[in-house]
Amino acid sequence: MTDSERGRTMAQVDAAETDQGGAGAPDTGSGARRDGVRRAIRAASRPEPWRRGPVLAALALLLGLVMLLHAEIPNRIGNLGSLVETVLPWLGLFVPVLLALALWRRSASATIALLVPVAAWLTLFGGMLGDKSHPGGDLTVASQNVGADNPDPAGTARDLAATGAKVLALEELTAQAKGIYEKELAQAYPYHTVQGTVGLWSKLPLSDIRPVEIETDYGPLAATKPARVKLAYNRALRATVTTDHGPLAVYVAHLGSARVNPRAGFWTVSRDRNAQALGKAIAAEPNRRVVLLGDLNGTTDDRAFDALTSRMRSVQDVAGDGFGFSWPAEFPMVRIDQILVRGMKPENSRVLPATGSDHRPVAAGIDW
Repeated sequence: MTDSERGRTMAQVDAAETDQGGAGAPDTGSGARRDGVRRAIRAASRPEPWRRGPVLAALALLLGLVMLLHAEIPNRIGNLGSLVETVLPWLGLFVPVLLALALWRRSASATIALLVPVAAWLTLFGGMLGDKSHPGGDLTVASQNVGADNPDPAGTARDLAATGAKVLALEELTAQAKGIYEKELAQAYPYHTVQGTVGLWSKLPLSDIRPVEIETDYGPLAATKPARVKLAYNRALRATVTTDHGPLAVYVAHLGSARVNPRAGFWTVSRDRNAQALGKAIAAEPNRRVVLLGDLNGTTDDRAFDALTSRMRSVQDVAGDGFGFSWPAEFPMVRIDQILVRGMKPENSRVLPATGSDHRPVAAGIDW
């Protein structure tokens, strides 16, 4: 049927319905519904809306495929796969942009194609939209990268002590600020250890304390450095916390930084090496109950943390409210400060108010 024949047919249908409508009393409601149906039929019968916006439709499908197949994106060029996984939740922002363009173009094909990225995003992150937390938790733990440039370490220490956490981990401690944190936290936490730039404060006894080798030094010269030199910039530790339910192994870690630059792309070499070494250390941990607290400089969606996430659960994923973004403190856009557990039950997870650091503290209630 040609367009002109289709138009004549629709005109005949309209005329017939008009004649029938004139035979009796007017029905405003049913008439409006008939008009709406006729307009929808006309719009669907025209080929133009389906031909418009092929580029927008292709972009919508590509966006959905990137979300669904993010694990298949290779890291060979600029660490692209890890970069996409780091910003994965934010890819959903492209959906309303593409929808606005599709409506502006009056493109039916692009509008329908947007169902793919919407379904993909909801599959990946729909569970993060609700509150999965529960009250309680026998043991409250907290962690913060307190920031080497923190202008008020004493205030930060007081804010953290006020959280009531029984176990508190601090990362990026400097030699100048270490004494301030020890002084301010001494009353609330009778037990503590600092191993290089990471520390652990506890209301419960600590034992079996040691630094953890996460290959911060790498290369042929690493073995030539004395232990006391390495300890000064050590970035991970392990301790046993004695609880009423038995021993709990606690790890504190601050992994290497991630950087984005034109030459290297998403540079994560030291972070990824640290993550692999930390994963091996936790895999060899004999205690079945383990908590990892720290600034991992990455999200748990990133494949670089498979050695950790394959053995441990993120408390935010299991028992959090929303995405739990923690960095940067002024306007958090990503969660790189993590609490992971093994052999423990997450009850709740939350991001605490900002202190003087560029990271927000994170806390969790866990049970046995």
